[in-house]
Amino acid sequence: MIVFDIPLQVPFRGVTRRQGILFEGEAGWAEWSPFREYSDQEAATWLRATATVAREGHPEPLRDRVAVNGIIPAIGPGEVARRVAESGCRTLKVKVAAPGEDLDDDVARVATARAALPGGAIRVDANGAWTPDQAEDAIRELAQFDLEYVEQPCARVEELAELRRRLDGVVAIAADESIRRATDPLRVRELDAADVVVLKVQPLGGAIACLDLAERLGLPVVVSSAVETSVGLEAGLRLAAALPELPFACGLETGRLLTCDVTAHPLQPVAGQIEVRPVRVDADLLTACRADARTERWWLDRLHRVAAVAEVGLP
Repeated sequence: MIVFDIPLQVPFRGVTRRQGILFEGEAGWAEWSPFREYSDQEAATWLRATATVAREGHPEPLRDRVAVNGIIPAIGPGEVARRVAESGCRTLKVKVAAPGEDLDDDVARVATARAALPGGAIRVDANGAWTPDQAEDAIRELAQFDLEYVEQPCARVEELAELRRRLDGVVAIAADESIRRATDPLRVRELDAADVVVLKVQPLGGAIACLDLAERLGLPVVVSSAVETSVGLEAGLRLAAALPELPFACGLETGRLLTCDVTAHPLQPVAGQIEVRPVRVDADLLTACRADARTERWWLDRLHRVAAVAEVGLP
């Protein structure tokens, strides 16, 4: 196993470095990278997913390419057009409601993205930062840019349901944290709180668990990453490729946020799509991405605690 520590190109949701552990199991490489602030209980679900990938591999694909969205972090309008051009994607996800910013900043960022991609799809992600009142005001203002959907505008599933009723179809609502960090993700369906659901492999316990949840939710699915290396991204890509239907571009372009990767051929889009293929880990790049001794000790201590909670053997 290798503990990695990779700086990000730009801060993303307050994170400046991505860390975790890579395992080489019977079926191939797998990644475990719960964010540092997550509890051992929450991180245990991530570890179950990792163990499954390492031992059993991925589900069989139904498609050989997956369309993805480009990511526009909380950056100034002057940088947006460059990032749109670099991504080559026909769908963009724009971060809004970032700490220290206001609605004017969001409008400027989304307006610039729309101008740079006049014929494409634009979705925004608030990561649960708004109250229902703030969300309604912001979404009605941002709706002028013909949004595909708004991802997790409010933190609580009950708030999403209330907001969706208020908006009455102005813009579709997607649930992310209300799925992956919920004790009962089916509440989204029970409360009629979303039009779209976002699934992530590690936080939800693996691809098979995600496929089962998608069937039970009965809503259109977008597969997203948790800002992983290409090893972790492959798990998300394989889930997206295995879904019976995939009506939206997926949030799997996050490899561009890393300053380096553990493979010489990262999973990055070409013309807005990522090819479904195995990731070949490079020994030299693994060494370059390896964490220092102090970080390694922290992660190995965490791993042994979480393995006891998850009741799984180490991959």
